[in-house]
Amino acid sequence: QVQLVESGGGLVQPGGSLTLACQASGTIFSANTLAWYRQAPEKQREWVARITPSLYPTYADSVRGRFTISRDNAKSTMYLQMNSLTPDDTGVYYCNVDYRNWGQGIQVTVSS
Repeated sequence: QVQLVESGGGLVQPGGSLTLACQASGTIFSANTLAWYRQAPEKQREWVARITPSLYPTYADSVRGRFTISRDNAKSTMYLQMNSLTPDDTGVYYCNVDYRNWGQGIQVTVSS
């Protein structure tokens, strides 16, 4: 059974930064495609970033240049470094592992 634990969320002011982490267990982490999604209040869940086992990253247009996805296979952990945050980045962020496994979500609030 795959378990995913997200951490690093919270409240930050516009222009600030946060780094999210997602630690996985019960999977061959190094072989998995990893991704972050988010869901803003009253909106649909949207894809944010993805990183492949070969370390190739892709980003949604809304976050490209501001967010960086990375992974540490030795720690079975994926990260999302978020810079220059705006209120539009507010929402619940979800870790996704191997396309089918989801974390419970972690709140990110960008507000002054």
